[in-house]
Amino acid sequence: MKYRILGNTGLKVSEIAFGAEWYIERSYSDVEEIIRYCEANGINFIDCWMSEPTVRTNLGKAIKNTRDKWIIQGHIGATWQNNQYVRTREMDKVKEAFEDFMERFQIDMLDFGMIHYVDTQEDYDEIMNGEFIEYVRDLKEKGIIKHIGFSTHSTEIAFLAAENPEIELLMFSINPAYDMFPPTDALDDYRDDDKYEGLAGLDPRRAELYQLCEDNGTPITVMKGYASGRLFDENDSPFGVALTPVQCIHYALEQKGVVSIFVGVGDTKELDAALEYETVSDSEKEYSDILANAPKHSFEGKCMYCGHCTPCTSAIDIGGLIKLYDLAIVHDAVPQSVQEHYNNLTYDATECIACGECEDRCPFNVKIVDIMLDAQDLFN
Repeated sequence: MKYRILGNTGLKVSEIAFGAEWYIERSYSDVEEIIRYCEANGINFIDCWMSEPTVRTNLGKAIKNTRDKWIIQGHIGATWQNNQYVRTREMDKVKEAFEDFMERFQIDMLDFGMIHYVDTQEDYDEIMNGEFIEYVRDLKEKGIIKHIGFSTHSTEIAFLAAENPEIELLMFSINPAYDMFPPTDALDDYRDDDKYEGLAGLDPRRAELYQLCEDNGTPITVMKGYASGRLFDENDSPFGVALTPVQCIHYALEQKGVVSIFVGVGDTKELDAALEYETVSDSEKEYSDILANAPKHSFEGKCMYCGHCTPCTSAIDIGGLIKLYDLAIVHDAVPQSVQEHYNNLTYDATECIACGECEDRCPFNVKIVDIMLDAQDLFN
């Protein structure tokens, strides 16, 4: 197992982590088996957003004697009401649910108190300007939570969190399908095949988010890396082709700012499929050819900023430059911040000698030389 540092926290976590959402109505022996299997294979990072009481009790019991081996994400705002999960900002219910989490996990300190599932500007403003954030700050001041985290599926809300110095970790949904989407606050959009029409390639705004997190030290932990399993079935995948768990994990871990991916598994066999990532060859991890040649919504001709085009004869950061170009052309005028980033490049588009070697290496058949010429016209 490989380990990565979580931003400025100094915590070292396994790059593959355990998402515990699939253990509702499972026996304690099932929970203990998967926890011991995680430990045996070097997984030391767990996320539990699920508010169902038995899940929390079983997980807490299973890790009680090995608590010092685990780094835990627990969610604030996920409650259990009338025998079902409810996301809420009602403070009496928020506090009751968080206290229940700590009691059932049998812990006095939580590594990451995650502000749970914030997908709209209205919700973000209510949380950050009201009792909710005051409660979270109080928990941190008292040492009950060590760090403040934040989970969202919305690109624009993720930007707000990444720019907020109080937020020490961002949990975000990343996979090749979701990454095609321009900013949306409707999670159902990702599940609607009709919404994929006309989309291709990594949305520039998402690429900008990942770069921001990389630059400012806000680590990203990934949820929904498998798109709830849709990407494993060619009939259900929006690309019309199936990816493997290894390819989905590789895609997520390659993105800027990403430190770890939480995999949702129901048993040790499914976890083995994820753990293969640590031992398989680079060719088995590769997803580029699949996405470039997919029968639906192909990434053909769209830069994924993957770096396969390098090294450049003129030492240009090709992927980084094209990312800036993509960010610029979605606006009526080049944003000042994007222009400044371009101006700070060690080698810009004027250095391109049009040798075409990068195009020969690009799995997505991007017309890189043409983009370099267009970038010269736009930026220089």
